[in-house]
Amino acid sequence: MRVHKLTIAAMALAAGLSLTACQNDDAGTDQGAAPPAASTASSSTGGSGSTGSDQQGGTDSERKTPAGTGGSDGTGGTGGTGATGGTDENGKAAKCRTDELEITAIDATVGGDDRGTVAVDLKNGGGRDCSLAGHAGVDLKTNSGTLSAERTGEPAPLVVLKDGERTTFGITYPINDSGGSGVRITGLVVTPPDETKSVTLDWPGGATLPVTDGSGTPVQVGPLGSAGQGG
Repeated sequence: MRVHKLTIAAMALAAGLSLTACQNDDAGTDQGAAPPAASTASSSTGGSGSTGSDQQGGTDSERKTPAGTGGSDGTGGTGGTGATGGTDENGKAAKCRTDELEITAIDATVGGDDRGTVAVDLKNGGGRDCSLAGHAGVDLKTNSGTLSAERTGEPAPLVVLKDGERTTFGITYPINDSGGSGVRITGLVVTPPDETKSVTLDWPGGATLPVTDGSGTPVQVGPLGSAGQGG
């Protein structure tokens, strides 16, 4: 009887081991199937664009961050230096503005000359260095309308004025010695080089210009410095 019980117990143990082995085989089969399922899910998600966008977004972020912190800031810093307004990109003084200049005019005619001369003085009162280049615009107001001065054609050098310094240019005009009343001058309008804002002054020269058909001596304006430095 004891031998019979041991045989039954051995058979039961063998059956249990066989069942466990089958279960392990089933589990192995499921685990083996899992990777294709995961691969399919990943492919599907990427195709929908959501996960793909997030991953691409991360890549974009990594690409943009160096440009934003290094490239933009570096360029911005350079731009800020160039936009200070005190100097241009070549390190030269910025141009003088009309509001920074004290503009006056005096009669500078020398006795015996066949032409009259008015000297226009521009003094830098802007509190900084500034530059002027070229010819100023000059218009004479008359009782017959506005007369614009012509340029003499002389070279026009760059003039840099420190605060408080000045430069002068000359206006030449025909003297009215015809004996007639001529054209009466009522004012002088000066526009600094490269500016649009003008200053109106009293005319300090001869009171009239000779009447002409356009063939006579014109009113002319010289470049900066052409009448010497003001006192």
